[in-house]
Amino acid sequence: MGVAVPVTLFLLLDLHSIGDFVALAAVTFFSWGVADLLGTILEKPRLKDRSPGKALKEDWERRSKE
Repeated sequence: MGVAVPVTLFLLLDLHSIGDFVALAAVTFFSWGVADLLGTILEKPRLKDRSPGKALKEDWERRSKE
């Protein structure tokens, strides 16, 4: 999956250089990391039924008080 998605996007967008592929792969990797982070945050029972923005804001406020 980590190779198939960037290759598919590279071919569908009709890109030609290796630099374009590397940039596309990096952006894909980064966006999956962010999605995984948000999924982990919202998976915690105390954070159920909240938006990612609200969960991050409350977590940031809690950590700044410590």
